[in-house]
Amino acid sequence: MTDIESAPEAAVEAASETVEAARSLLERLADRLGGKASVTAVFGEPVVSDGVTVIPVAQTVYGFGAGAGRETGPAKIGEGGGGGGGGYARPLGFIEIKDGTATYKPIRDPWTDIVIPITLVLAGTLAPRLARAIGRRRRR
Repeated sequence: MTDIESAPEAAVEAASETVEAARSLLERLADRLGGKASVTAVFGEPVVSDGVTVIPVAQTVYGFGAGAGRETGPAKIGEGGGGGGGGYARPLGFIEIKDGTATYKPIRDPWTDIVIPITLVLAGTLAPRLARAIGRRRRR
């Protein structure tokens, strides 16, 4: 068999190795992230004090990417690429259990408590003035 005839077989074998490496990398990443993504990541450990139980609640987001590489040619030149991952958690509120009753209490964003009321007051103040100005221009 000549080098030309064996080239397709080598390419298929290299592609197969690359696919296997990528699959293996993705499985390892998923296993590691899966171990971190548990109920306690979203619902924290309960805290009990004076007959009240508080369970923190958070939003968690995980994402990841992967890559693979292979050796090519008779000189065994390596080529490939890779990726990474990350995540974050944001507190949303807490569940308060008191006297046998569970109540969810959200943690509100302070900007929401400030920006929305100010915007509504400004819109209520400026809308009539804007309507009058448009009415005057139409009459001319």
